[in-house]
Amino acid sequence: MRVIIIEDEKPSARRLQRMLSDLNVDAEVMLHSVEESIAWFQNNEHPDLIFLDIQLSDGLSFEIFETIDVKSAIIFTTAYDEYALQAFKLNSIDYLLKPIDEDELANAVEQYKQNLPKEQSVTLDFNDIKKLLVNPIEREYKKRFSVKVGQHLKLINIDDIECFYSENKGTYLHTSEGRNYLLDTTLENLENELEPQTFFRINRKFFVNIHAIKDMVSYTNSRLQIKLNTYNEQDVIVARERVKTFKDWLE
Repeated sequence: MRVIIIEDEKPSARRLQRMLSDLNVDAEVMLHSVEESIAWFQNNEHPDLIFLDIQLSDGLSFEIFETIDVKSAIIFTTAYDEYALQAFKLNSIDYLLKPIDEDELANAVEQYKQNLPKEQSVTLDFNDIKKLLVNPIEREYKKRFSVKVGQHLKLINIDDIECFYSENKGTYLHTSEGRNYLLDTTLENLENELEPQTFFRINRKFFVNIHAIKDMVSYTNSRLQIKLNTYNEQDVIVARERVKTFKDWLE
């Protein structure tokens, strides 16, 4: 597997290279600007996989693909807002929120290996993605979830859900009545099903409903602890790398 990294922050590029090396993935080439990347693609065989930052030192990385017809698969490394992340999720292998988490990186690489053989490619419409950055995608989000209660199915309206969380390899929802229900889905699937102005993924294990937040307090390592109206079974912590985006989302 031939892999390159396009990242303008050289320390971040080197860190990603080391993390990939730990996964037995060799990223020999690191590019740091739009101009450098265009020149490289014009004179080299295109890789199987690109780890792509969006904001480079001399412009947006989309400009590369306006000039070069790149057929490589792409994993975004980005700190863009929730709407942009959803757009990239639909059009690429995966996105990784900076600073990159080791487990999320491993999952993204494994997803590529399982679903995109080397001879297969991903073609992205970068003009559409750029439009989505300005005009968030218009789509229908889930209004209710069905859960199994004994031999019966129960419908739960989205407005009655305080949070979604994962525990012991299961995915659960917690209602404003203080009840927990097991779902037949994953948090990853929920990313494209929940209305992003209402629900935010604060870490790998939790989505919270903005209307269920009753308090927020400072926590260790520059994180935030969220207090919900009825959920109190485990600490609800905003991951350090998501605090800024979370604060923007609140506003």
